[in-house]
Amino acid sequence: MMGHQRVEQAALFYEFSLERHVPADHLLRSIDRFVDLDGLRRELAPFYSAIGRPSIAPELMIRMLLVGYCFGIRSERRLCEEVHLNLAYRWFCRLGLDGDVPNHSTFSKNRHGRFRDSDLLRQLFEAILRRCIDEGLVGGESFAVDASLIKADANRQNGVEGEKGLPPQAASRAIDEYLDVLDDAAFGAATEVVPKFISPADPAARWTGAHGGQAFFAYSTNYLIDVENAIIVDVEPTTAIRQADVLAAKRMIERTAKNFALHPSRLLGDSAYGSAAMLGWLVDEHGIEPHVTVFDKSARKDGSFAREDFNYDPAVDVYVCPGGKTLTTTGTRVNDGETLLYRASKADCDACALKPSCCPNTPARKVPRSIHEKARDRARTIANSWEGRTYRRLRKKVEMLFAHLKRILRLDRLRLRGPNGARDEFLLAAAAQNLRKPAKLIPTPQPKPT
Repeated sequence: MMGHQRVEQAALFYEFSLERHVPADHLLRSIDRFVDLDGLRRELAPFYSAIGRPSIAPELMIRMLLVGYCFGIRSERRLCEEVHLNLAYRWFCRLGLDGDVPNHSTFSKNRHGRFRDSDLLRQLFEAILRRCIDEGLVGGESFAVDASLIKADANRQNGVEGEKGLPPQAASRAIDEYLDVLDDAAFGAATEVVPKFISPADPAARWTGAHGGQAFFAYSTNYLIDVENAIIVDVEPTTAIRQADVLAAKRMIERTAKNFALHPSRLLGDSAYGSAAMLGWLVDEHGIEPHVTVFDKSARKDGSFAREDFNYDPAVDVYVCPGGKTLTTTGTRVNDGETLLYRASKADCDACALKPSCCPNTPARKVPRSIHEKARDRARTIANSWEGRTYRRLRKKVEMLFAHLKRILRLDRLRLRGPNGARDEFLLAAAAQNLRKPAKLIPTPQPKPT
């Protein structure tokens, strides 16, 4: 028999506890243990007036943003609606049942003002990282670095040719930010190559076809992680080219050492970080073992001897060719002072039976050697060792974080424009990812029985 809903007269009073209606195993309950915003209020105090009408509490806006980035709610308008309706979100934001949810426009006003002026989101990320360190989740021995492309909020069909530049009448906040970073080595000064297209909506975004399919405008998000528990120890936005990613890696390593006294003994990375200069920076300047694939283009396509066929003798600083002759250098550096050239004698090459296989098109053979070749050799030795093969697998932890960022947190495309917008989104997303780690790894204390 079909049942009927019983219509009851509305009660005059209700006894309702928001605390009881949030499940004990809800993710926000676990995350809430590691969110401490007292320090952020002190940092923001100079950016508020001592008189006038009270503003929306900054703690409320930060907690709402964390909810949005933890649960992949990309729209701030929709975030306000979800917080208004969801009991767990209200509990986490300390709103109770009757608390008013701020208007979505409040977020943009504070983001472009107080939050950026005070670098609040960087402080939020570092506060959460410091809590992870205090909980023992950061080993500090092995770091991994990588970058991933995130699509910019720019229509690829509206791009203008890079050679023509931006139209004279173009004006926006994103364009002002683009002009501000023209001399920044992580953006405008990363390369002298003019991009094929520029977006008038977000000119700092780089036109790239790195994924092999349809080209698009993008930024790079760079992660430096501790491989023990895949905690993100730093994040940096850059333009979407390799040179900027290498610079970001250096900045993140130095900033982590300065702010948290974390000095890793080894760094894991792919060939994008395997240039001679980068390996020299790691080994010679910072004493870090480079578990990095060496970027090497010495192999020849014509079948002639490659550089690896020549044996280097460090005792006398010469190369020995397959024919037993020596190649010496004058010590003159080329390629911006990064390379030495070792030359064979023309008389030796003319009389050598191996000349067709060595230097068929030149009078004598030349072998370039980087001034950082010792660091490159160290990276090659590590790559061929058992330890190197073991740590190479751990490098995938960074890629897993990027997959989580794009698929679970839904940050496969930016919503904010300009370098500052990219930095805001990347910092909040990294903070959310770091919060989820201790929430899952550290059990929630059980209440003592009464």
